[in-house]
Amino acid sequence: MAPTFVFVHGAGCNSFTWAPMQRELALHGHRSLAVDLPGHGFGATFPAAYQAPQDLAALATTPSAMAGIGHADNVAHVLDVLRRVRTHGPVILVGHSRGGITLTGVGNAAPELVDRLVYISAWCCVNDTPAGYQTSAENASSVLHGVGGLLAANPMELGALRFNWRTADPELLALLREACLADGTDDEFYGYLNTLEPDESLDPGEERADAATWGTIPRTYVRLTADRSMPVALQDRFIAEADALTPDNPFDVRSLDASHVGVLVRPAETVALLSSLVPG
Repeated sequence: MAPTFVFVHGAGCNSFTWAPMQRELALHGHRSLAVDLPGHGFGATFPAAYQAPQDLAALATTPSAMAGIGHADNVAHVLDVLRRVRTHGPVILVGHSRGGITLTGVGNAAPELVDRLVYISAWCCVNDTPAGYQTSAENASSVLHGVGGLLAANPMELGALRFNWRTADPELLALLREACLADGTDDEFYGYLNTLEPDESLDPGEERADAATWGTIPRTYVRLTADRSMPVALQDRFIAEADALTPDNPFDVRSLDASHVGVLVRPAETVALLSSLVPG
């Protein structure tokens, strides 16, 4: 039976992120489904203060639907989706960026539901926690370190991360474009920003790959060599640590010369790669 590609988005994103990828996959004859993690998609919080003209004081205090939602909720939600999808055949579970943490949680919990895991420049925690990798030498060159000014509220007071993607600060916007889509046009960059949601969970989880469960699933890592958000050094550390954990089941490693978001905006090369993972 033909597999279904199930996509898990990263931080601040939603199922709409994958629309260009799904369109291209459909044109190649593949079935796919994009998940909205809890508190995302039409369940996201878009305060009136986020609109124009913005009310930054109100934006900092408006309650968030993300408060109280964490890693365990994301894993439980994707597991529920996979149980339903799996009745129609094999599943290739694909995650981008922070979505990789959810992939690992799913693989730890129910390896029987997944036929292949695909990490696209995604977090794959093995020897450390997300916080540990965030402060590691391999992540030191991430341009995201310079965009803290996007925070629109005190996370501890709000119970969630809130970012003002609609800022007009030219310095912040320039850094964000360099981090995410340095290989894109102005229109592509601003178009992408307008798909993002202001709120994200405070809890990425501390789950690490389990050799006995996650480690039994065939897996692919797609390195993005032009990624300034998640440096290649960090991507390679994830790969090396995972391969050391399960040397008899190493990552199938592929590389694309693309930025962190470029693969989402212009998905043709990625779709060709994903298509090659489907058994002939």
